[in-house]
Amino acid sequence: MSEHYRKLERMYHDHAPINEFFDPELNVSEGEATIDLPVSEKLHHPAGAVHGTAYFKALDDAAFFAANSLVEDVFVLTTQMNLYLTRPITEGTMHARGEVVHDNPGQYIAGSVIEDDDGSQLARATATFVPSDIELGPEIGYE
Repeated sequence: MSEHYRKLERMYHDHAPINEFFDPELNVSEGEATIDLPVSEKLHHPAGAVHGTAYFKALDDAAFFAANSLVEDVFVLTTQMNLYLTRPITEGTMHARGEVVHDNPGQYIAGSVIEDDDGSQLARATATFVPSDIELGPEIGYE
């Protein structure tokens, strides 16, 4: 299984152009994933804190890869997500952790949470994922 996790990480780091903007770091293990997303002013809204899109990305990516860690043949899709933004951040690193809380062959439910460098919670989410028809393979960077 660990080779599956490394392939997911390479797919994320090397084949997702959006990550050139956010510069996140992903680590995957069985039913879990972590994302470290460095905060910079390019992520700020006009009031000087990180925009909600960065929170969503970190929460979704952590939960997504936790779910896809359990699915070795196809890419999973996010079908629903509830998001709670609990605290702003202006600097440092956003540390997101995702974990599968319900594993069904056709549906995976995962929770994710973001903390700052001091361990204070910034946001949390629950999300539902389903297997897609998109095969995990070299054409999408899974190699």
